[in-house]
Amino acid sequence: MPEITGLIKNWWKQMLSVILLSLLTVGVITFLKPRLYLSVATAVPASAFAADKSKIFNENIQQLYASLGTPDDLDMILGTANLDTVYLAVTDQFNLFDHYKLSEKGNAARIKAGLLLRRMTKVMKSAYGELQVKVWDTDKNLAPQLANAIMDKLQLIHQDLQSAGNNGMLKGIRTGLEKLTLRIDSISSYLRNANVPGDEAEKLMATRKILQDQAQQYERLIGEYQLMVDSKPPVLITVEQAKPSIRPDKPKRMQIMIATAVLSLIFALFAALILERRKTTV
Repeated sequence: MPEITGLIKNWWKQMLSVILLSLLTVGVITFLKPRLYLSVATAVPASAFAADKSKIFNENIQQLYASLGTPDDLDMILGTANLDTVYLAVTDQFNLFDHYKLSEKGNAARIKAGLLLRRMTKVMKSAYGELQVKVWDTDKNLAPQLANAIMDKLQLIHQDLQSAGNNGMLKGIRTGLEKLTLRIDSISSYLRNANVPGDEAEKLMATRKILQDQAQQYERLIGEYQLMVDSKPPVLITVEQAKPSIRPDKPKRMQIMIATAVLSLIFALFAALILERRKTTV
């Protein structure tokens, strides 16, 4: 096998040509690519019991639950981050079909812009159990706005999901209260207008008292559930809002050029070795 020094001495011109050609090709491609700025929004999960009425109105139960959730609470949010709904809503908010300068018009431009935003976004769970929304964009000031908007949209979707259960319960309690009120009014009207014997009147009055107590409990529950619906407890607690990046994140031009130089040198050495062996054999 020829020595490396001899190999380089015999084939240095060809090897240099390969390296320079590789650097020129990769350099042109790399420098023609738009520079992308990265912004990251970070949040931690709120406790899943934050939307539980008993946690707020029962002091004994309050002490049982932490204010923060677990990393497992983020799994459903990560699933929601795969929905086109999130990216289409943010696309509409920032008119991204104009920002991306799409040739399509109307709904086609909206859908393509949403797909581009999704491609330039990464929603992930960090090693520390935090939710991170990463967005790359050619505009360093727009990138953090998009990241924060996606985080806000995820927050809103899951707040609405939490409120759905409380809304359903609120509707059921109100229906029950209406039925109780009708029964109470019916008994009161009967006692006023009918000649009711004493024993029967006492039973009816006792029944009315029970129904009135139940109605008071229903009214208290309505107030509590209405407070839960109106307050919309947070699903995510923001740790850090996304901020504009100082320097572009992609493409990493220096690292790419160094890697190209090293790989082309290795390739040139192997090519020269093969050519030298063939030359020697012949």
